[in-house]
Amino acid sequence: MKFNLRFINDELRKIKSQNLYRRLRFSNVIGSHIIFGKKKLINLCSNDYLGLPSPKIRTGQNQSSSRLVSGNDSSFKVLEKKLARHKSKESSLIFPTGYMTNLGTISSIIKKDDLILSDKLNHASIIDACKLSGATISIYKHNDMHDLENKVTQKYKRKFVISEGIFSMDGDFAKLKEISEIATKNNCTLVLDDAHGDFVIGKDGRGSAQKVNASRKIDVYISSLSKGLGAFGGYVAARRETIDFLINTARSFIYTSALPFFLVEYALKKFESNRENHRKKLWRNVDSLRSGLVSLGYQIDSPSHIIPIIIGNEKKAMEFGRYLFENGVFAQPIRFPTVPYGKARIRVSLTALLSKKDINNALLVFGSAGKKFGVL
Repeated sequence: MKFNLRFINDELRKIKSQNLYRRLRFSNVIGSHIIFGKKKLINLCSNDYLGLPSPKIRTGQNQSSSRLVSGNDSSFKVLEKKLARHKSKESSLIFPTGYMTNLGTISSIIKKDDLILSDKLNHASIIDACKLSGATISIYKHNDMHDLENKVTQKYKRKFVISEGIFSMDGDFAKLKEISEIATKNNCTLVLDDAHGDFVIGKDGRGSAQKVNASRKIDVYISSLSKGLGAFGGYVAARRETIDFLINTARSFIYTSALPFFLVEYALKKFESNRENHRKKLWRNVDSLRSGLVSLGYQIDSPSHIIPIIIGNEKKAMEFGRYLFENGVFAQPIRFPTVPYGKARIRVSLTALLSKKDINNALLVFGSAGKKFGVL
């Protein structure tokens, strides 16, 4: 290995010694289960929250180009109109991924002389996008409105408040009603990443802001097509001129190939499907697993379909996850840098695909695991 890359081996050894090493494992997802080789496990790691059935879609040659060059299939127009109405906005724009949506949107609309007020637990894609903007970044304590109010008074001509709707590792809701009031009072633009709430929360699945009647206070919506909708891609919804500006300035939109048209059609058909029964089934499953975990003695604070079981020590979290795996439950240990050191956890995410039997069997394993590792 060349001298300037020798540090890689040292860093890998360090990662392994801290119980932070990660590796890819090949798997196959079938319904509510995930299969590794010949081992079949209950899947508690899926973000396909609604578990909508897979529709039939047309086939053909992929665009194989950026949307501004020759990759703008007519299916984009249809879905973008529906997504804009879904968020009660004038327009929307689809990106290849949610990560790219955050990078392109935030780094385009926010400039180096601006102020960003960002929740401490915001997703990595938001953190990276804020850094890319070059703006001054002020991190407020997680969901701490007093801290936000103190920091929002800083003297900047343009100020932006950015939050997730449901936080991906803690599963709690942002205080969007209070955040929107603070943003309005201080003339801030409010940007919401609702990847984990969209299609799942609120009337007709319109998201976290709709749930607390704050939809009209959100200036820029960023979301995902690959979670609640179970398709692929990301999108932003806002005023028409904002979307037009992003088409002309967002580098992660301009300089990458478009989503293949069949993935856009796949998302469109899922969007047009009857999602309400799937939402009801999801929340029945959430209530069932949460109440079961609490009955076992687990401390569960999350009100959403994302339920973290805090272990603390990274090595113990890995051993806990391995025990779950060996006993038929797939729920991944989450460690630094995704969460702080000493706050490793098992992150459970629920879907409508799970049966009562799946949940009951999972609870049996969580019960024995909790006792074995001294969590209960």
